[in-house]
Amino acid sequence: MGAMNSVVSVEDLRRLARRRLPRILFDYIDGGAGDDAGVHRNRAAFDAYRLRPRYLVDVSERSLATPLWQHRYVAPFGIAPIGLAGLFRPDGELLLAAAARDAGVPFILSGASIATIEDVARIAPDHTWYQLYPAREQRISLDLLRRARQAGLGVLVLTVDLPISARRERDVRNGFDFAIGMSPSLLLDGLMHPRWSLGYLARGGLPAFGNWRPYAPAGASPRQIAEFFVSQSFATQTWRDVELYRREWPGRLVIKGIQHADDARRAAELGVDGLIVSNHGGRQLDCLPAAIDALPEIRAAVERRVAVMVDGGIRRGSDVAIALSLGADFAFVGRAPTFGVAAAGAAGAGRALDILREELDLAMGQLGITSVAGFGPELVARPAGSPPS
Repeated sequence: MGAMNSVVSVEDLRRLARRRLPRILFDYIDGGAGDDAGVHRNRAAFDAYRLRPRYLVDVSERSLATPLWQHRYVAPFGIAPIGLAGLFRPDGELLLAAAARDAGVPFILSGASIATIEDVARIAPDHTWYQLYPAREQRISLDLLRRARQAGLGVLVLTVDLPISARRERDVRNGFDFAIGMSPSLLLDGLMHPRWSLGYLARGGLPAFGNWRPYAPAGASPRQIAEFFVSQSFATQTWRDVELYRREWPGRLVIKGIQHADDARRAAELGVDGLIVSNHGGRQLDCLPAAIDALPEIRAAVERRVAVMVDGGIRRGSDVAIALSLGADFAFVGRAPTFGVAAAGAAGAGRALDILREELDLAMGQLGITSVAGFGPELVARPAGSPPS
């Protein structure tokens, strides 16, 4: 563990990541759309809920093991997709996949990853899900599906909440774009963060979007591949596309970004296997409701026809307990393990997952339950008069 011995919370990892990364990259992870109101709303929503314990129960033996479809995970949470993890730390996606594998939880590989589907699948074939950002050219999207299938991945996550580009004010102020280069401002910031800069330069500068290299023009540089990725992004999606991916993908199909009950019902009718209730971590539109507040309505809309999951704002194991009590089958956490991998590589990513697992286990003991099946609405309340999130 080494330096990780002093890390006792996700916030500790956040501080370490902030110390190691140039501001332009830390803000990309930490920030959201507009003035970050959506990011703060996700957090405030969890803070508004209260858990209601039941005592005088034997909780000496507890288990976090969670069945999901035909798989049994060690805990009821996994790693949400975060783009550019391989820029925050060399081989960042591979380190996150290995951490998920070792922790016995799923890892969703971002559609904006540096590592390829094939490389990540070799690390954690049974724990990796693939997030599809559909391309403007449908042939590319279908080929990404083919590659994920051939790599042995069993879950496809179709993210639908990026119909157009967001305005992220931190990124605008910092001059961030996906084709990030060593500009004078970044060079100056890099001098103040030498550990990150040395890793960046040792790999030859900007790493390429590995999954997109085969589709970019022959001989394209990493910057040109990034520009090609951007040119293919924010493709128009409709329910016809969901029907297409349902036909083409033989494994489990999950739609990420659902917040409306009518959309949830329609997705269930089209045969999807799961939904991730999400506002993209507050990164797309800063006046959307908190994901955890939208969760109960989505759960009620689809009942038990599909798996219902949630992400956005989770920083504590008790947050996972709130999500499970409100009807989630599973939760995903993006920023926490990303802070971990940025701060300390494999050890940091693993520590983030350990902290969440330990905190959730403690919450279970306090609540008087011994398995995840014990979570339910009777364990959670929102005090009357609590401010809306």
